[in-house]
Amino acid sequence: MNGAFDYSRNKDQNPCGNTHNDDSQICITGPFFYYNWFSVKSIPIYWERIFFTLTFTPNLKSMKKVKAWLAAARLRTLPLSISGIIIGSSLGMEHCINNVGSSLDVFCGGVMPIENWHVWHSPVFWLAILTTIGFQVLSNFANDYGDGVKGTDANREGEKRMVASGIITPKQMKRGMIITAVITLFIASLLIFTAFGDEHFVLAFVFFNLAILSLIAAVKYTVGENAYGYSGLGDLFVFLFFGLLSVLGSYFLFVKAITWEIMLPAFSMGLFSAAVLNLNNMRDIKNDGLVGKNTLVVKLGSSKAKKYHFFLLFFGMVCATSYTVMHYESPKQFLYTIAFVPMLFDLVTVARNKEPRLLDSELKKVALSTFAFAVLFSWLH
Repeated sequence: MNGAFDYSRNKDQNPCGNTHNDDSQICITGPFFYYNWFSVKSIPIYWERIFFTLTFTPNLKSMKKVKAWLAAARLRTLPLSISGIIIGSSLGMEHCINNVGSSLDVFCGGVMPIENWHVWHSPVFWLAILTTIGFQVLSNFANDYGDGVKGTDANREGEKRMVASGIITPKQMKRGMIITAVITLFIASLLIFTAFGDEHFVLAFVFFNLAILSLIAAVKYTVGENAYGYSGLGDLFVFLFFGLLSVLGSYFLFVKAITWEIMLPAFSMGLFSAAVLNLNNMRDIKNDGLVGKNTLVVKLGSSKAKKYHFFLLFFGMVCATSYTVMHYESPKQFLYTIAFVPMLFDLVTVARNKEPRLLDSELKKVALSTFAFAVLFSWLH
């Protein structure tokens, strides 16, 4: 054998061989020895065949399971889910820094507000991000489970679902939901304690109940006989949780107050998030109608759903630019409107669309545009 490494599994070439049925066997051979899980022995070997061989046989079954759970978590939905937290936390931290020495708490977002500090210095920000990711993953697991056991995903468009395809059993998914809910509630408790401490018991109690409500809403979207996603209320809940609660809630964690102007970017986030859900439901309109999933799109029909989509994106842009006009300092504040360009192209695509399944790529376009808007808007304000 020539060459520095040999990955052959042939026993004639591999001194360790495969004499042990272990999917994770590691075998290292060198000039005078070989090593595996079971022994180290000196063996004669010709100097002209000095080599170092590493053979690793991964547990492919475990790897497939990990990939299945990652697919069920739908990581591509996470940027949209944290967009509202980015806006609310950034505006809250900015308000704290601009009001140092006022009646605000000495600690804002878990840190002393100092000029030139940014939101990422705050533990409240990162705990809010982790909590939101937990809620989103829980919602995705519940969606996979709920639609899977009801047979909704049997002929769905877009990415494959794990329960419907049989890769993850309903029992396993339910267990994953419980574990995710427990971890998320623990992180949410840390967030609430960090933000309010023991000085704001009433506020901490209110936010803890909001966390419980968020867990219930994440699960009840498609799970149970009265799942609100099957009765056309998904858009409303997305607007409330991805928009108002996400932006206003994270802002309140920093400032301990709400100003009416902050409602504008909260509306923008809610409307943009609802637009992503609307695209998803327009893509699935045929299958949802057949299985009795009465989303708002199914109730409205394709033509009215397209007009509704225009309303969501257009008024989302109006709310955001209105906030900037009210807090105008320089033209660069409007740079975030770059993120609106893909949304405008999306409106054209949706208006011309005649085959719902072709809207799948638009989901990513609007979701990532919303995330870009959140980052730029936060940075420029």
